[in-house]
Amino acid sequence: MKVAVLKGGRSLERGVSLRSAARVEDALERLGHKVVPIDVGSDLVKRLRAEEPEVAFVAMHGVGGEDGTAQELLEILGIPFTGPDAAACARCIDKVMAKAAMRGAGIPTPDSFAFTQTAFRELGAADALADLEGTLGFPLVVKPSRGGSSLGIKFAGAPTEVPGALIAAFSYDDRVILERFVAGRELAVSVLGTEPLPIVEAIPDGGDRYDFEARYEIGRTRFVCPADLSPTERAAVTDAALATCRALGCEGFARVDLILAADGPWVLEANAIPGLTDTSLLPQAAEAAGMSFEELVTRILDMALAPSAA
Repeated sequence: MKVAVLKGGRSLERGVSLRSAARVEDALERLGHKVVPIDVGSDLVKRLRAEEPEVAFVAMHGVGGEDGTAQELLEILGIPFTGPDAAACARCIDKVMAKAAMRGAGIPTPDSFAFTQTAFRELGAADALADLEGTLGFPLVVKPSRGGSSLGIKFAGAPTEVPGALIAAFSYDDRVILERFVAGRELAVSVLGTEPLPIVEAIPDGGDRYDFEARYEIGRTRFVCPADLSPTERAAVTDAALATCRALGCEGFARVDLILAADGPWVLEANAIPGLTDTSLLPQAAEAAGMSFEELVTRILDMALAPSAA
């Protein structure tokens, strides 16, 4: 089968995308497929038309690949592709939109407020910070509204730390979220179709926060899969993850990140195009389920082609 692997692009997560794509390309070649690597740029449509792939494997992360942009073009061209559709990708990457959908479905997600740069520059939003800090409490989490890989996420333990955290988050997006911090265990549930894979727990070394470096630098975080959970905890976490995928319209595959607190699971976000690097959580979960990376790639491709085969 002729498979176009879409990778790279111009987002801040380009490096992670290239690493994900390299693993996918190697696996596809071992499986006997003809691989067409495409580092996505302004010639994407021309290259897709020239190559005429039977399916596209989307291995892009962040803006351009995980926000539905590439998916919209693939839908227009009639090329089947891996992962959720354009609309679901757009919902997942925008944390404000995703949280609204989760709340509408009754899924627990931490309370939050969102501000744009315009609100701070032109509407005096800074004068409202004390009010929202009183509502959310400390510590709180400051993060870009869009994006992934934990880029731009900062933890503020006191009011004096909020301005610096805002500046850092605004360097990644023009809208930021201030979110109530939920203490608990950091878990991830990867979903293939409607099948949840074993739950992964991320335990950063030395009590560090699970930030970009902890996520992608080998040795910075210890991963446990399957996570050591009671049957009741496992059921609650899995149910929350599956409900999130339904609420956001995720099909194909996705990963839901949660915090398991004393009062149950709290969903942080859903990732429409989860990483496939050596330290990524979806491949770890698949391995724990007895699935090789090649089998994982085959399952993802099969789901992409299922609608056209039906």
